[in-house]
Order: sequence, then structure tokens, then C-alpha cells
Amino acid sequence: MKKIKFTGLDKFLSFILILVVLAIPVLVVYSKSLLSKSNIEVERVREKLEKQEIINESLTMKINELASLTNIQDIAKEHGLSYNNDNIIIIK
Repeated sequence: MKKIKFTGLDKFLSFILILVVLAIPVLVVYSKSLLSKSNIEVERVREKLEKQEIINESLTMKINELASLTNIQDIAKEHGLSYNNDNIIIIK
């Protein structure tokens, strides 16, 4: 049986091939972990956005309630103000 002698280039190419074969699974796992981390962060941001939208909706309802004509008239009466139609001047 003959022994096969490897040259320096053959050894180098074999080493590179083994290195690539071992590195590919590591890179796949690493990239999937980065993707998972990004997805988790997206979900956190989405939850914060939904909470903020609920708060904004609640504040909008509160503003509308406070700006209603009935509420304004009630507050005006509490402070001694009254609605007098004779004081309204219409400019044409």
C-alpha cells in the first residue's frame, strides 16, 4: 500500500475546508439567535406602542369630555359667569 504525500497546499486547503465545515453550523446558530433577539425586541416595542395608543385614546376621550359645551357651562356657572345672548355682537 502506497502512502499519499500531501503537499503544503493540500494541507492548507484541507485545513480551510475543515474550518469552513465547522464554522457554517456555528454561524447558522449565531444568526438565528440574533434573529430571535431582534424578534423579542420588536414584540417589546409593539407592546409599548399598544399601551401608548390606549393611553392616547384615554386622554383624547378625557379632552373631549372636558371640552364639551355642557362641562364648560357648568364650570362657568361655578365661577359666577353666565351666558347672556344680548352681549353677543354679530359683525357682517
